[in-house]
Amino acid sequence: MVAMNERAALVTGANKGIGKHIARLLAAEGLTVYVGSRDAGRGQRAVEEIGAGARLLVLDVSDPDGIAKAAAYVDRLDVLVNNAGISPSLAPPADTGVEEFRRTYETNVFGVVAVTNAFLPVLRRSPHPRIVNISSGTASLTWSTSPNPQFTPGSGGAAAYRSSKTALNALTVLYAQTLEQDGFKVNALAPGLRATDLNPRAAAAGGDPAEAAQGAVRLALLPDDGPTGGFFSWDGTPVPW
Repeated sequence: MVAMNERAALVTGANKGIGKHIARLLAAEGLTVYVGSRDAGRGQRAVEEIGAGARLLVLDVSDPDGIAKAAAYVDRLDVLVNNAGISPSLAPPADTGVEEFRRTYETNVFGVVAVTNAFLPVLRRSPHPRIVNISSGTASLTWSTSPNPQFTPGSGGAAAYRSSKTALNALTVLYAQTLEQDGFKVNALAPGLRATDLNPRAAAAGGDPAEAAQGAVRLALLPDDGPTGGFFSWDGTPVPW
């Protein structure tokens, strides 16, 4: 358990990729970091790699019973980073089955709601509660239909993933608006294309996941006069909805 004078964070999907880098950076800032991982073995390996401050928390964001069990274990939380996400294919909507949409939304949207709501009671006890939702620049409807600094607009690919992240952006705004009076800062991050195993395009990219993680940590440790209900690129610049 976490001593009451320590700050604590939970990062979902933190056994690899951007999530592991976020957990590592938060631990380096002195926080106790719960490394959320569906698989206990992979999660434990990540904890050992991160070192001091890291704690394993077995957590599958699509498993309601597991979420409840995890939430009961954590008695103090200041930061929640909803990082767990999937991108099953790069197909356009006409070539994407409804089941792929369901599976993608189960993790990327419903999982975020389930985890956020389960951990809200402990977050409310924090003097400076912060929620960071890892989104995507490809979720921006503005960027998807007009020139932007991250990708060529107009492709219409990865429909399940991108639309799920657009829904996540909407939830970010709604949570921010309804939790602001309780001192919460709720923001979304566009991490950029990073070399992770999210999908084949990401895996082939040269982008450094640690660079994206720095943007998430900035939002996780916002001062009380920082923004809420915003969508930001990894370098801190605003992204249009």
